[in-house]
Amino acid sequence: MKESKFINIQGKKMSLSSPKVMGIINLTADSFYDGGKIKSDKDLLSKAEKMIIEGVDILDIGAYSSRPGATDIPEREEMDNAVSGVVNVLNHFPNAVVSIDTFRSSVAKITLEHGASIVNDISGGNLDEGMFDLIAKENIPYIMMHMRGNPQTMANLTNYNHLVSDIIDYFNAKVNDLRSRGVNDVVIDPGFGFAKTKEQNFELLNKLELLDVLDVPMLCGVSRKSMIFKELNTTPDEALNGTTALNMACLMKGASILRVHDVKETKETIQLYEAMIMNKI
Repeated sequence: MKESKFINIQGKKMSLSSPKVMGIINLTADSFYDGGKIKSDKDLLSKAEKMIIEGVDILDIGAYSSRPGATDIPEREEMDNAVSGVVNVLNHFPNAVVSIDTFRSSVAKITLEHGASIVNDISGGNLDEGMFDLIAKENIPYIMMHMRGNPQTMANLTNYNHLVSDIIDYFNAKVNDLRSRGVNDVVIDPGFGFAKTKEQNFELLNKLELLDVLDVPMLCGVSRKSMIFKELNTTPDEALNGTTALNMACLMKGASILRVHDVKETKETIQLYEAMIMNKI
C-alpha cells in the first residue's frame, strides 16, 4: 500500500493508503467501449448516480475520444460538452470529486472554473504547452499519462530502446519539471494501450513495480482494453473478467488508483486485495 501518499482535493486530503476507484464517464460518441451510450442529461446523471452508489471515489468526465485512430474534434465542441457534463454532475451530486479528462489547457481551465478538481491528461502536457503552466497556477492534482504522438498517430509509435526505462525517463523529466513549478500533487499513468503493442502492454504490467522509483502515486487504466479482449479473442463487452484479473495485478504491482468502467467489481477487487495484504482472511 502507498501509506504516505495522498492528493489534495480542494483543500482536503484524499489518502491513497487504500486504493481509489476512478469511474469513467465518456460523453463521446466513439469511445472504444461505451461511446454513444450517454445520449442525454438523464443518461449522464443515471450513470454518475450508479457509480456513486457503488462507491466511486472520483468521476472522470471526458468529451474527447482518445481511442487509437479516433477522430479529432474541435476545441469548442469538446469544451461545451465537457462543461455541460461537469456542471450537470455537480449540480446533482455536489459532493462528488470530478476529474476532467482532457489534454487541452483551455478545456481544463474552464471546467476547473465550473467545479472540476483534478486534471487527467493523456498527453502529459505534450499536446498543449500551456497545460503545465495552468496546473502550477491552479495548484490542483494532475494525472499525466505516458503516450507518444496523439490518438490518431500513436499506434505507429511503438518502437522503444527499452520500454520501461524509456517510460521512467519520460516521467522523471516531467515530474521534475512540475516540481520546479511548485506542483506537488502529481499522479502518473503508464498508459496501457497508448503507443504500445499488446505484447508491450503485458511487459509493462509485468514490470510495473519498477515505476515506484519515481515516488509518486500511480493510476492504472486497463478496463476492457484491447490487451485483454485481443488476448482472449473476445470483445470489450466480454472483457470484465479479464479486467478484474489485471486490476488485481495492477494493485499488487503498486497502483493507487484504478480507472474503470465497472465500479462495483473494482471495489470488490480492492477489498479482496486489502484482505490479502493485511492478512484479514
